[in-house]
Amino acid sequence: MNRRDLLAQAASLSLISALPALAKPKAKTMSVPKPVAPVAAKIPLRTEQLGRVRVDDYAWMKDDNWQKVLRDPSLIKPDVKAHLIAENAYTKAMLASTEGLQAQMFEEMKGRIKQDDSSVPAPDGAFEYYSRYETGGQQPIFARRPIAKGGVEQVLLNADAEAKGKGFYKIGDLEHSPDHALCAYSVDEQGSEVYRIYIKDLATASVLADPVESANGDFTFSPDSKYLFWTYRDENGRPSKVYRRPVRGGSKDDVLIYDEPDEGFFVSAGVSSSRQFIQINTGNHETSEVLLIPAATPLAKPVPVEPRSEGVQYDVEHWNDRFLIRTNADGAMDFKIVEAPLATPGRGHWKDWRGHKAGQFVVGTGAFKGWFVRLVRENANNRIIVTEAGSEAEHTIAFDEDAFALSLSGGYEYDTAQLRFVYESPTTPKQWFDYDMASRSRVLRKSQEIPSGHNPADYVTRRLYATAADGAQVPITVLMRKTTLLDGSAPLLLYGYGSYGLPMEPNFSIRNLSLVDRGWIWATAHVRGGSEKGWNWFLDGRAAKKKNTFSDFIDCAEHLTAHGYGTQGKIVAYGGSAGGMLMGAIANMRPELWAGIIAAVPFVDVLNTMSDTSLPLTPPEWPEWGNPIEDKAAYDYIASYSPYDNVSAKPYPAILATGGLSDPRVTYWEPAKWVAKLRPATTSGNPVLLKINMEAGHGGASGRFDFLKEIALDYAFAVWAMDKGWTKG
Repeated sequence: MNRRDLLAQAASLSLISALPALAKPKAKTMSVPKPVAPVAAKIPLRTEQLGRVRVDDYAWMKDDNWQKVLRDPSLIKPDVKAHLIAENAYTKAMLASTEGLQAQMFEEMKGRIKQDDSSVPAPDGAFEYYSRYETGGQQPIFARRPIAKGGVEQVLLNADAEAKGKGFYKIGDLEHSPDHALCAYSVDEQGSEVYRIYIKDLATASVLADPVESANGDFTFSPDSKYLFWTYRDENGRPSKVYRRPVRGGSKDDVLIYDEPDEGFFVSAGVSSSRQFIQINTGNHETSEVLLIPAATPLAKPVPVEPRSEGVQYDVEHWNDRFLIRTNADGAMDFKIVEAPLATPGRGHWKDWRGHKAGQFVVGTGAFKGWFVRLVRENANNRIIVTEAGSEAEHTIAFDEDAFALSLSGGYEYDTAQLRFVYESPTTPKQWFDYDMASRSRVLRKSQEIPSGHNPADYVTRRLYATAADGAQVPITVLMRKTTLLDGSAPLLLYGYGSYGLPMEPNFSIRNLSLVDRGWIWATAHVRGGSEKGWNWFLDGRAAKKKNTFSDFIDCAEHLTAHGYGTQGKIVAYGGSAGGMLMGAIANMRPELWAGIIAAVPFVDVLNTMSDTSLPLTPPEWPEWGNPIEDKAAYDYIASYSPYDNVSAKPYPAILATGGLSDPRVTYWEPAKWVAKLRPATTSGNPVLLKINMEAGHGGASGRFDFLKEIALDYAFAVWAMDKGWTKG
């Protein structure tokens, strides 16, 4: 209800109260029936594996034709579709009282977005390239203009116009050819991450016939602008092959140049910063390999820099007269930089250039003709180290806030002293800087504008540390208003992820403020399984150590409440994808801690998924979770924590699970099965809700505003769960 509605209601009530008592009609009580939760059919499926037996009552929710459903959701089985529609209707009915709050939060988030925003232009030769939005636009417009004064904008692609009338539309990548004559862009119109690649002639503004089909979305032009190298996505959703096509050719001209034999490896194609090499990168979560094609001979066969060796990861930058290689070889847990000759780049010729330093995780690198840049992370904060060619003198770019995010922003030019980086923190909106590596001076090119207003001084960011049971110090980043009391009275949202070595950076978020401004405390638990404290932080929360991720999250919750940041039982936990698995695990382990749990596209059916080799991510993910098909110990360990397999009679909190029908990463049936099993198991009477986006995949809605509506629903659920909204009215 908005302010105008409240005033109207107040006015009507005052008029009624002014009437004589006899004139007042007798109030009638109308009982509104409570929404009835769908009851999923139980059709037991018995599976025997490695001498173990499991029975899955809800396996029928997985469509036998799921590969085709991902590409065309209309093909889903009628009984599955009917069940998902019923679940969506139930969730909508249960959350009907929050629709006003959802709308209000959506408008707040939308009001923090500069609608006619644009990126900082990136120079390349005679042009500068950028993207921008028009007021009301859901999708970006990609454009360029001549750097010379008075240059007129040329639109490369108006994605907003192309998306009109489509339920889902997402640009995977857009690149211009090095000679500036063409641009290529990949489009996904189902949310299934299966892309079509188009090439556009920028002189005629015409799109060439015969686009690339069944692509993974990534591609690159050869440096001579004559060929397009692109990655094929197979029927199981794996980027498995690299093809070459003449830029003005068609499918008949496609040439297979690399076919990855290991079903657990993913491949991609790119170009070195120097534009001297075409690169094919392949690997899984613990082993990688790089193959090179000299730019001067784009038709040549790709040659490995160093043949793959299990457990060894490396990536390659060409820097003038040598290769600089970031690697974990020789026990470099947090990675090091080695140099190698151009003619003989194999491991036998690797020489330490910047040796390993435990706890200083080398996140990434960037090469320029006169400079080499590396991004390193220590204790969940990043810094940039710049090395000058020739003298190899170094200096560091760093900031002083307790918690902040610092990232490199790639450009097109190699022979430049300008480095672009982005700085932000939970209280500070994004700032784009151009940094002169020679003079060590910086220019602020852009600050993220918040049209509805934002004063960083009204907020506090803190870095806390929870002590885990084994003594590990787990970082926590806290955001709250300065006026929020630390007496346990504030509602607390605790967010976590903790997988694949992906860090939860302490970013600025226009979304989180809609809770923080309502007196909530937003905390992010940097649990093991991420890389916030180095690569060992990741290794200590994967495979046979996965439970550290879950116990770390619980330890963070208990540390926060012990210090006044909320109260046990009045916490909403929030995580997505592998973070959704974390949500399922902590729901089983400590249900009494939480008022509510939001599990976005949650990976909760771990044992079944890791036993199904037809699924896109199963073989590549065995290093992350273990292989329960061949390894009894892995089977037993996964079975001991897999959220779906460990649902039992417990007082679960209110739970909202979300998913996407076209999601190839966490398939829709995972949250659907989990909810079906949770609902009859919970002893608390708290609601268990499911919301499936029938037109999207893993990332949810594709438009920048439509996506905010999904976040607003999540946050409104958090408020509803904290207030036990289903018991009111």
